[in-house]
Amino acid sequence: METRAKAHRERPVAGARTWQAPDDPAVEQFVAHLEHERNASVHTVSSYLIDLHQFVGALWGPDVLPPFDWGGVDRFAVRRFLADTQKGGCEASTTARKLSSLRSFYRFLEREEVVASNPFAGLKGPKRPRKLPHFLSVNEVTLLLEMPAKLWAGREPPRAPHERALAEYAAKRDSAILEVLYSTGGRVSEVAGLRDSDADLLSGVVRVRGKGKKERLCALGKPACKALREAVERRDGLWGGGSRKKDAPLFMNVRGDRLTPRSIERLLKKYLAAADLNPGISPHALRHSFATHMLDAGADLRSVQELLGHASLSTTQIYTHVTVEKLRKVYEDAHPRA
Repeated sequence: METRAKAHRERPVAGARTWQAPDDPAVEQFVAHLEHERNASVHTVSSYLIDLHQFVGALWGPDVLPPFDWGGVDRFAVRRFLADTQKGGCEASTTARKLSSLRSFYRFLEREEVVASNPFAGLKGPKRPRKLPHFLSVNEVTLLLEMPAKLWAGREPPRAPHERALAEYAAKRDSAILEVLYSTGGRVSEVAGLRDSDADLLSGVVRVRGKGKKERLCALGKPACKALREAVERRDGLWGGGSRKKDAPLFMNVRGDRLTPRSIERLLKKYLAAADLNPGISPHALRHSFATHMLDAGADLRSVQELLGHASLSTTQIYTHVTVEKLRKVYEDAHPRA
C-alpha cells in the first residue's frame, strides 16, 4: 500500500504538473483508499489529486508545506472556494465535480477520525443545465461506417508489399473500431482497451472494462463481427497470431503497439470529414447514437442502462429526453395545429 501511494507522489498528475501527491499522511491514506478499497483507476485518482491541489492552493497558497491543517477548514472557507471556482469561469459541471471530490475526501477523513466533521456535508452544487447529448441519425452512422472501405477503395495502394499490408490492415481495423463503437455503445477508452481474449466472435459478444474497472458483456452485431474477423486476419498476417498472448491488444497501430483512445479520436475525425459530417463530433457521439437508436426502436430503458454500463438509471434517462424532443419536432412539423 505504501509503495503505490509513493508512486503517485513520484509521478506528475496530468493537469497538475507542479503538484504531486505531497508528503501529507491524509492524502496518502486517501490515495490508498481509492486504489485498494474503491478500485479506482489511475485517471480517477489523478482527478481527485487535481481537485485537492487546487483546494490546497486556494486555502493555503503555494508556499505552505504539508502536512496540511485539514481539520481547520470551516464552511466559510469551503463556500469561498466554490464561489471563486465559479467566478473563475468554471462550468457548473466542473464546480459540482470538485465539490463531489472534496466531499468524498473529507468523508474519508471523518471516517478515519482525522477530522471531527465534514465541512462539505450538505452543501449543494450549482444547478447544472441539462444538455441533450449530440447523436447521429441512422443514415449518418451508416455513411460514417462505410467511409474506411470507401477511402481505401478510392486510393492507390502502396507498391511495397509490407506497406500495402499495413495500409490494408489500417483500413480494416478502422472499420472494425467504428463498428464496435456503434455496435456496443462502448466508451472510446473501453474499446481501445480491448484484448484478444475479450472478443468472442462465435457468440457475438465482447467483454469491456468500464468505469471503476467493472466488466460487462456487450453484444456485437453481424457487421461488427465480420469487420473484426477481417481486421484480426490482416493483423495476424502482419504480426502473427499463434504466439500472441490472450492479453494482447485487439487493435494495434502500424508499429504493433496498442492503439490509444487519442488515436481513435483522430481517425474518427478523418472519416467524419470524408463523410462531410461535423468533424468536431467525438467518439462519444456514437455511444449517444447507440442509446438513442435503441430506445427509438423500442428497447426498454433498463436494458439500455445495462448495455451502457451506467450505475444509475437516471444517467440513462437523458436519452428518453432526446427521443421525446424528436417526437415533439415531428409533431410540430406535421400537425396542422401544433
